[in-house]
Amino acid sequence: MTLPVTSPPPLLLRSVEVDGRRVDVRLRDGRVEAVGPDLDVAGARVVDGRGGAVLPGLHDHHVHLLATAAARASIAVGPTDVAGAAGLAAALRRAAAAAAPGAWVRGVGYHESVAGDLDRCALDQAVDDRPVRVQHRSGALWVLNGAALAAVGPLPDVAGVERSADGEPTGRFFRAEDWLASRWPPVPVDLAALGRRLLAFGVTGVTDATPFGTTDGIDRLAAAVAAGDLPQRVVVMGGPSLTAAEPDPHLDRGPVKLVLADSDLPDLADVVGHVRAAHAHDRPVAVHCVTAEALVVALAALREAGPFPGDRLEHAAVVPAALLADVAAAGVCVVTQPAFVATRGDDYRRDVEPAERDDLWRCRSLRDAGVPVGAGTDAPYGDLDPWRAVVAAIGRRTPSGAVLGATETLTPAAALALFLGPPSAPGGPPRRVEPGAVADLCLLHAPLVTALADPTSELVRSVFIGGATAVADR
Repeated sequence: MTLPVTSPPPLLLRSVEVDGRRVDVRLRDGRVEAVGPDLDVAGARVVDGRGGAVLPGLHDHHVHLLATAAARASIAVGPTDVAGAAGLAAALRRAAAAAAPGAWVRGVGYHESVAGDLDRCALDQAVDDRPVRVQHRSGALWVLNGAALAAVGPLPDVAGVERSADGEPTGRFFRAEDWLASRWPPVPVDLAALGRRLLAFGVTGVTDATPFGTTDGIDRLAAAVAAGDLPQRVVVMGGPSLTAAEPDPHLDRGPVKLVLADSDLPDLADVVGHVRAAHAHDRPVAVHCVTAEALVVALAALREAGPFPGDRLEHAAVVPAALLADVAAAGVCVVTQPAFVATRGDDYRRDVEPAERDDLWRCRSLRDAGVPVGAGTDAPYGDLDPWRAVVAAIGRRTPSGAVLGATETLTPAAALALFLGPPSAPGGPPRRVEPGAVADLCLLHAPLVTALADPTSELVRSVFIGGATAVADR
């Protein structure tokens, strides 16, 4: 006998605010079924919204999930965490003393302002009896001490290995994480805890921007989604070597990530080849460019390869005014990280020439030029809470309270919209709570006008993914 298949009862969000109106919202079969006043509650599970705004769930358009989870099992050694070389050494020694015998010590968030250019010798002075690895806050550099170098074994001609004049490794590895990851022990990560943290921020979807060279990391993310540890909808990129890889059914396939390394820009012809290969496989590209020089190369490659829907620039941290029209002409969107103004703005004010400061982390001028602009947190290299990025985009305040790039501020609504665009089109028209829309929603404690007056993740009350309650009554 075949038993009848029954659908779960609908969910009715009663007395909520949508687009400035007090309405009810009924969710059924993973979609928004109806929006309007006094909807029928018969057979529905009812949530009293108490006048709080219902938004589409936030989408973090640029995050690194595995690295973010691993950061919680690491020691923070950034400028706000340790004071100078002595503070760095003390923090590493404490971590080494607390670790199990033979375990690695993993530091994250390092910057030159802490103790200059870190190398093997500097780390050995802190800890020399166990492997230590420290990651630069950009994510592009790992520094290993002598014990760690011995543990990873002989170094073949791996791209990114820095050597001294006598050919000895300095312990510094630039963008060599794929190779290093095959040589050092994996870091235990709790993706379920990360999923819960994201839900607390109202995040129902993420785009993982890691340029994976193998499917190992993607497989780990797929397993976490399948197990429910990551309840969010997850879009993955992957690097050029995975251009032709078939997407896992638990994940959405995103653009191909192309990294234009700041320290060693690739040949233009190589970049063009990667762009054309991605397009040939019906995939856009996401081009990492932080410096103005990298932006020039990215624009030249996109121009030569030809436009493709969904092509995007990641970060675009420096956009000279003279290139705004070229970015618009390329037909790309920009996925930026305004929160770096709030966390690193005083460093920029100290280290960047005054005439170039207005080029940093542009938002409004890109939008004014006709460029769609979305945002990501870039966690763990940035703060995982997207609401802090919204605040940064509104006020452009540095840690000291100074304003960096006053002409780049956004209205509160425009700043929130940075995280409301479709996953495949950051900066596109914000998703709406309307019949037929996917029921990935965020219910706030307050009306939207109140939330925009003082944006904070503390306002997130409940989260719904696919019409099911993921977080209730925070």
